[in-house]
Amino acid sequence: MKVLLVLTYYHPHVSGLTIYVKRLATALAQRGHEVTVLTSRYDKRLPAEEVIDGVRVVRAPVLFRISKGVIMPTFPLLAWRLIRQHQVISIHLPQFEASLLSLLGRLAGRPVILTYHCDLQLPKGWFNRVVDRVVFVSNYLAGHLAQAAVAYTYDFAQHSHFLSRFMDKVHVIPPPVIMPLPDPARVEAFRDAHDLRGRPVVGMAARLATEKGVEVLIEALPRLLEEFPRLKVLFAGQYQDVLGEEAYYRRLMPMIERLGPEHWEFLGVLSQEQMPTFFAACDVLVVPSLNSTESFGLVQVEAMLCGTPSIASDLPGVRQPPRMTGMGEVVPVGDSAALAEAILRVIRHPDDYRRPRRQIEEAFSLERTINSYEALFESLMAGKVPAGQTVKARET
Repeated sequence: MKVLLVLTYYHPHVSGLTIYVKRLATALAQRGHEVTVLTSRYDKRLPAEEVIDGVRVVRAPVLFRISKGVIMPTFPLLAWRLIRQHQVISIHLPQFEASLLSLLGRLAGRPVILTYHCDLQLPKGWFNRVVDRVVFVSNYLAGHLAQAAVAYTYDFAQHSHFLSRFMDKVHVIPPPVIMPLPDPARVEAFRDAHDLRGRPVVGMAARLATEKGVEVLIEALPRLLEEFPRLKVLFAGQYQDVLGEEAYYRRLMPMIERLGPEHWEFLGVLSQEQMPTFFAACDVLVVPSLNSTESFGLVQVEAMLCGTPSIASDLPGVRQPPRMTGMGEVVPVGDSAALAEAILRVIRHPDDYRRPRRQIEEAFSLERTINSYEALFESLMAGKVPAGQTVKARET
């Protein structure tokens, strides 16, 4: 089957959304499907077209940026050409061009599936409010034009301002998870290299972005250091030059610098091969996200597969990995005191949060995700429009 995946940013840009789509695209290509990704050429140093892991990547030129979005004048013509060359169109939201893509898919007689990753919530300001509204309207029109929509969890779909309007089209497909077993020797070497012996380690894997709630963890540290004076935070992910987050970086860095390298270390962007070692070296992973721009937190499942529990904000979707597995806790959104106490409980009683890797794999796996997408694609290509399906019973 010929599959076209469309999203605003793709590899080498790093975010939960880009990781999700890269795994999906690569796995589909490995199964023998002809897969193309249409995305933006957000960095002029990137080639206009290349093949990455068997996936053809086509990048539309960017004229200029608006907030976190991009303006691509040639995008409609490029999209129309590629849509006609493929059998099924998988659009990943939020994105400004969603309604255009869905309309073009309809005109070309191609089935269109939306995967809704999260809500769009830009920084405060009248201009960003306008952009936010325009993108929502585009997504809303796409929702009417598309034959199906994919959500990570029933919990998020039910509470989403967007997805809740299209529950008859929603299919719940767990996100794709790839996480090899950690190598014990590498974990020990990592602990030595980062001076982690004899101290609790709190991990966070994210971009330094407003919605991630990094300040909630920072504000929890005084309480944590009272109990464990040598506790250390390891932050894995991009923290400098994050698109649209320059002001957030300037606001947080003085607080982080006061903590010093003894208690806070930035690791930068780690490779897929490095992530199992990072997760296994942490006593607990935290996902203190603040709003619905986070809909799941894929890193939680990845950490759990490495034996590390997770503490998540009580947000729709985000709270599901700890609740479904019992391998972690859920705390009120933005509550640094509650986060600190939850971290202390996990550190003091680690055995209460341990679960067999097999148990986590039964709920989340790459194979399960790809099987579900293939079945949905094939059904729509055959002219069948399956009713929305949920897995509410598996969630708590």
